Amino acid sequence: MASPADKTHAKQKHAVAILEPLFRAHPDHPGLAHYMIHACDSEELAKQGLPAARVYAKIAPSAPHALHMPSHIFTRLGLWDDSVHSNLASKESAHQHGDTMGEFHAMDYLVYAYLQEGKDGDAQRVVDEMKAMRALDVTEFAIAYAATIMPIRLAVERGRWSDAAEVAPMPRASPTILAIAVWSKGIGLARSGHPADAGAEVTRLRQLEKQLRDSGDDYWATQTAILADEVAAWQSQATGHADQARSLLQSAADREDSLEKRPVTPGPAVPAREQLGELLLLQGDAAAAREAYRAALIQAPGRRGAVLGEARAGQAMR
Repeated sequence: MASPADKTHAKQKHAVAILEPLFRAHPDHPGLAHYMIHACDSEELAKQGLPAARVYAKIAPSAPHALHMPSHIFTRLGLWDDSVHSNLASKESAHQHGDTMGEFHAMDYLVYAYLQEGKDGDAQRVVDEMKAMRALDVTEFAIAYAATIMPIRLAVERGRWSDAAEVAPMPRASPTILAIAVWSKGIGLARSGHPADAGAEVTRLRQLEKQLRDSGDDYWATQTAILADEVAAWQSQATGHADQARSLLQSAADREDSLEKRPVTPGPAVPAREQLGELLLLQGDAAAAREAYRAALIQAPGRRGAVLGEARAGQAMR
């Protein structure tokens, strides 16, 4: 298994070198298409996975996961219409098959893609549909993750900070899932005029980080540490400590960029480097903000917040 900390993608490249000629020889083989997409699920390799992504759904048109998997590549390349179509089909197929995990996984990717297209109403409808669903198995990580982060994506990407602050953690949530809800509350408080109250959420995130670290889950412990620094940064900005805010978000962005995302998610609610761009723009450093946004778009092409942020930074420099 490839380490998420190996940004050289050595094992993935080795896998692609094996899979690519086999896929050319057997273009209708569903397993080869599936593993090509997984191997290429990174910013560096995504273009190599596009041929497999284009055909996988046609190879296995009744399989929910086959309908969804191409969107891993589409998301990496910012191909939002393709991701929407992929996940609409996957969601419907998963529902028909009684595959709740597959349905929620597709819905999370669908919300993410709709938000990048500026289709807030469509994203809201998916979130409302999710909230109306009953008897969720919250012990299933992918279900709990998607159910938790979908409404957070909607609130945070659109700057609805009061909504973000009101997110309640799912009952019996694991530390990893709980951290996302705590982060949302902390960011929401820090950015809606209640920075003092956000301190408790930073403390809670530090506790969750330690809990995850002590259990040996270093990957999610590091991700939780990043979330804690993001909340602390916005709290610092709101309380007049601009240099500290900048340092915290810079560190968070550097650490986040050093790790690959897990396949369970299309990406964080808002990448740390995109947040850094927003912070720098608020602080009046348009040139540094533009560089941060440009770097964010290398990691996650086509994200609406970074595209619009780069444009605002450019205008501020004129």
